[in-house]
Amino acid sequence: MPYSKDTVERAKAIIRSRRDKAISDWEAHIKQINRSLPEAAEIDARIRETGMRIYRAVVSGTGESVDEIKKESTALTRELRAVLKKNGYPENYLDVNYTCPVCSDTGYRGTKTCGCLKEALAEVEFESSGLAKLALTQSFDTFDLSFYTGGDRSMMQTNRDMLLSFADNFGERRGESWLLIGATGLGKTHLSTSVAVKVIKAGYSVVYDSVDRIIAAFEERRFGGDYTSGSERKYTECDLLIIDDLGTELCNQFTVSCLYKVINDRLVNGLSTIINTNLSQEELRDRYTDRIASRLFGEYMPLLFYGTDVRRLKIARR
Repeated sequence: MPYSKDTVERAKAIIRSRRDKAISDWEAHIKQINRSLPEAAEIDARIRETGMRIYRAVVSGTGESVDEIKKESTALTRELRAVLKKNGYPENYLDVNYTCPVCSDTGYRGTKTCGCLKEALAEVEFESSGLAKLALTQSFDTFDLSFYTGGDRSMMQTNRDMLLSFADNFGERRGESWLLIGATGLGKTHLSTSVAVKVIKAGYSVVYDSVDRIIAAFEERRFGGDYTSGSERKYTECDLLIIDDLGTELCNQFTVSCLYKVINDRLVNGLSTIINTNLSQEELRDRYTDRIASRLFGEYMPLLFYGTDVRRLKIARR
């Protein structure tokens, strides 16, 4: 699924606000120089006039040499910068200082999307995915294998490498789903966040949420019975859904029905899911219906997490 319309509009608004600010600052600088430094203001006006002369020479054929006008403009620009610097202003004080000089804060280079707009799209997607804070510290690069020993380290290295490969090749491997099983503090959240960061930067939509919040979204539509038109749609339609803390929710017929719908719909539509849980395979089978268990163990790639609570180890190292 491409970025949602809302995400695109919010990203474009970020770029648009940057451009508006750059132009507003430029206009304020011109007013300041007109008041306090007439010499610079006069030179700046002459530079802008050369632009009009070039336009008239090209369009109307005034007979002036475009190259000569450009040389004159370059000389005037050097003179202006010298005057500004001499009087304590930055040399580029009368330039429009865009955040992105490549596209002048338009978001596009010709018909192609500029890198600044791609970054803004990723920024908005991070905010809406529930990953904004986690993404600041959790990535594949910051996943520290030194907290694991012996066979645990080898297994965690394998888990890391498998998820890294999945994230790096998400475009070709969309539809694959993963079940991360292990006790609290062993790196499930860290690695699933790491996947999300890469997938978002690659231009795909990601939602990361706890199982309780997912159930709450379905609860809002419980009486209406329409599970495809409310806030829960993001869980069934995003390119990658990460469900955290499966097994901590109140388990009843309604919550199981909601979970089954999310898991089954995503499998049917070829959408990837990562589920983090502290429950063992046996506990998952006992807690959920055969319909859910059969999909988790038949369609998801299980990764087992072993070791000592990394959070406690990090505190001990301080």
